[in-house]
Amino acid sequence: MRPLPLLLTVRLLPVVVLATAGWAWTTGPYAPSTTPAAAPRPAPSAPAPEPATHGAPPDPCAAVSEKTIKDLVPGAEPAGKELDLTNPNRRRTCSWNALDGFDYRWLDVSYDVLASEKDARSMYRKRLIATGQGTDGLGDQASVSVDLTTEDKQQTREAVVLVRSGNALVTVTHNGSNFASEGAPGADVIREGAVRVARGAVRGLEGQTAAAE
Repeated sequence: MRPLPLLLTVRLLPVVVLATAGWAWTTGPYAPSTTPAAAPRPAPSAPAPEPATHGAPPDPCAAVSEKTIKDLVPGAEPAGKELDLTNPNRRRTCSWNALDGFDYRWLDVSYDVLASEKDARSMYRKRLIATGQGTDGLGDQASVSVDLTTEDKQQTREAVVLVRSGNALVTVTHNGSNFASEGAPGADVIREGAVRVARGAVRGLEGQTAAAE
């Protein structure tokens, strides 16, 4: 085949270049992508709020049986005295105290109902005493601490039980002194009394009548 004349080759060269460029921009490596854009991922939905296990706190004075009061706070009125609080729909406290001879005893029970279990767990951690020990079979979380203090040679032993049940906290404080000996009840006596009251208070939170223990 005879080669094309030089002049014709020069005239055809721009056509070839343009044709090649057209292929590159339409179907070649520079062609725009025809793959459909991926659909945006839907934003994750907010977690559903935790259901509140407990509503308003129950009557704390009714949470402890009359027999328990007679055993732990001899001479105290079994009805107890509820403290005036700013928000009784969230927090209620009842206390008992009496001097029987030279023995003084104090007991109080508090209910705190939070908006959610998350809030209750957070408050439980804040109130937890570093020296407290775990207590099995009492609410969802429970701890008890026992402390001995001395003021003007008079000893006082106190136990604090902190219990979380769902979105509520139960706090029991029980202490005692003997003004004749300037001593205090044994650690086991005060601890066991406080735990006993806490068990009744948790039952009261769950709507059960305090058993005559």
